[in-house]
Amino acid sequence: MNVIQIENLWKEYRLGVIGHGTLTQDLQSWWAKMRGKDDPNRKLDELMKLQDSQVEGNRFWALRNINLEVMDGELLGIIGKNGAGKSTLLKILSRVTAPTMGNIKAKGRIASLLEVGTGFHPELTGRENVFLNGAILGMSKQEVAKKLDEIIDFSGVEQYIDTPVKRYSSGMYVRLAFAVAAHLEPEILIIDEVLAVGDSAFQKKCIGKMGEVSRSGRTVIFVSHNMASIKELCTRVVFLDKGQVAEMGEPGAIVRRYLGVGQRNQTVFEAEAEQPGPFMRRVEIRQEGTPGAIFDMHRPIMIDFTVETQGKENLVTGLVILNEEGACIHNSSDEFSDSFSKGAFSSCLCTLPPYAFAKGKYTVNFSLAERNVELFEYREGALSFEVEFTGAMSDRTTGEWKGLCGPGLLQWQHFEAGRKA
Repeated sequence: MNVIQIENLWKEYRLGVIGHGTLTQDLQSWWAKMRGKDDPNRKLDELMKLQDSQVEGNRFWALRNINLEVMDGELLGIIGKNGAGKSTLLKILSRVTAPTMGNIKAKGRIASLLEVGTGFHPELTGRENVFLNGAILGMSKQEVAKKLDEIIDFSGVEQYIDTPVKRYSSGMYVRLAFAVAAHLEPEILIIDEVLAVGDSAFQKKCIGKMGEVSRSGRTVIFVSHNMASIKELCTRVVFLDKGQVAEMGEPGAIVRRYLGVGQRNQTVFEAEAEQPGPFMRRVEIRQEGTPGAIFDMHRPIMIDFTVETQGKENLVTGLVILNEEGACIHNSSDEFSDSFSKGAFSSCLCTLPPYAFAKGKYTVNFSLAERNVELFEYREGALSFEVEFTGAMSDRTTGEWKGLCGPGLLQWQHFEAGRKA
């Protein structure tokens, strides 16, 4: 039996028009316009550069002709690049915003965790907000009281439960908000990437709870960029691309499709046009003496970044490398190295040592930010490469090295008997 039926769903935004969904943001945009400043809430310019096919005159179609059924007890994963329409779809399902066209039918109470502090009143204490959320879900005070101790224990914020939540950190907000959403027994639980704010132990705890909720017969809709969690948890995955359903089906197959496994490797990224702030002009993955996009495990791999700084000096380049299963095997930045030069163009080189990678295909995400100030650019899946194995240092049985990473990440030393380093 389906609990959510989505038919011919479209969502339109008007480019350059004030109307962000909240009075506060509308006033911010109006005041900026009156002073001749850039709109602080306008994010559509970046999307236009990436997804021109979604733009029609001054209309931007965040979602286009979505048709989807979600079944009772299903744990549905939704994946896609930034700007694909994932959060917009969840906001419509949660009734935060309305669709432009189309119909949605949902059976049962819906609890959602879309942004830090969603559904919380900053002046109320954590305890009071638990009862407030319960009331929003249609539960009586007695029903919420039965779950209160369990919610507080799961959240780990018992010491601050009678403190106004405006004094909570973002991590504390998320801990309590997830505990409320998961324990007040909604028929449908909707979770966005907001869980990434929590620490790794709490993320693991939340993932376990989502599996438990699904096994109890309730429905979970989960958006994440963590492909390992998507594959582990979900029974079915929807891949959104440019506001449309590109593909849906078995998690492993859809994740591989999303990561571009089997497609031509892309070792060079070049910006298509000038941008107003600092931006990546060019990024190249290369290996000396090995032409093409298939690299030798025995040699170092270099990633060369060329940045147009626009006069900024305090810039940080970030790098994430995923394997073909979607697991993050490397996450780093140049935050603790020398700053970029003052010139219009600047470059930095990241060297990955020999034997760092096992045989397989890899996807690269990269970012550019001003240290502790602003994120200028984040590119998902912009580059990809492949590492081949030629036999040295192999497993004696299979002839290939086993594991997510290559054998070169550990250093081995030999000493005379009784001597230590």
